[in-house]
Amino acid sequence: MASKKLRRTGLSVELCDRLKRHQIENCQDLLSLTPIEVMRLAGQSYQQVLVLLKSVSQSCAPSMTTALEVWKQRADLCFSTSLPGLDRLLQGGLSRGTLTEVTGPSGCGKSQMCMMLSVLATLPKSMGGLDSGVIYIDTESAFSAERLLEIAQSRFPDYFSKERVLEMAGRVHVFRELTCQDLLNRLKRLDEDIISSKAGLVILDSVASVVRKEYDTSLPGNLAHRSNLLGQEAATLKYLAQAFRIPVVLTNQITTHVGDGGERGAVSFTGVPSEEGSGYVTAALGNTWSHSVNTRLIFQYVDARQRQIVIAKSPVAPFAVLNYSVQKEGIRLEGNYDNQEVAHQGTDPGLQPIRVWTGFNYNLMKDTCAASGQLKLL
Repeated sequence: MASKKLRRTGLSVELCDRLKRHQIENCQDLLSLTPIEVMRLAGQSYQQVLVLLKSVSQSCAPSMTTALEVWKQRADLCFSTSLPGLDRLLQGGLSRGTLTEVTGPSGCGKSQMCMMLSVLATLPKSMGGLDSGVIYIDTESAFSAERLLEIAQSRFPDYFSKERVLEMAGRVHVFRELTCQDLLNRLKRLDEDIISSKAGLVILDSVASVVRKEYDTSLPGNLAHRSNLLGQEAATLKYLAQAFRIPVVLTNQITTHVGDGGERGAVSFTGVPSEEGSGYVTAALGNTWSHSVNTRLIFQYVDARQRQIVIAKSPVAPFAVLNYSVQKEGIRLEGNYDNQEVAHQGTDPGLQPIRVWTGFNYNLMKDTCAASGQLKLL
């Protein structure tokens, strides 16, 4: 909350502009100064400065709420994914004011999920949407406007006329940030973008891309610098999610650990144990980062066509697995999960093994292409 902008604390525009000329833009900047320093910069008396500091301090302090109030607000604090089985397990959908991470191997549908959620957020509330804009931060150049329009028209053909689909596209604001510093700078001024675009959803695809390109953790000092950067990003995103009461969705990549996966005590929910002495694949960015997100959804492969969503971490949902496929209309669950009993058990979300598709062999027969490959829990 200390990163809250001063202009959102009720201070006059003139005072905010005066302080901004001295690089004082948020509550932390101001509250880090002594009253004497504030007197000099703000041109106010000692008593006025004390009142000013008290007002800003109270403005950025988290407000108290009761469990009863949280429970009553719960129905209004979820954003439906339009996937009934997933929404049921998550008690309504993605929680507003929290960080939801979607992680998994390349090509499993993480960006497809993000683009589908972007479409859903622009829908009117009567259709389960947020009737809001979307901020989409693309660090991998993976965003496709053509795919966004295809998902919208395929998923809601009766609603998205030519005019409406163009209006929807105009409400999705895409920022391409290809370096760590550019991304951090964007996040620091994202509150302005949220207000100007009337955004009800923020998507960062992906949080791992620029960090892993710029920081080789085998070099001295890089791991500490990377952890510090990720901490700043997580703190800023959490503040924005809580301050604006909106869901923030992040995508993450995977990494391979060398060692015996069986020693971690993980439960194999597909019945295929990992090979003794082999490596294993988990979400990237380490265990500390896994504690920064509120919900972790793992997207992984079952075979060439079918995939799984694993609820690896959630404050409201049990560990569970749902089958899905990527279709023209986006993500679609396979099977009926309305009355399914959750019988799966997981492990530490930071260590949860992820299944990846390791190879493909194609056989052409009678104008058809049959794909066969090797599915491995590395």
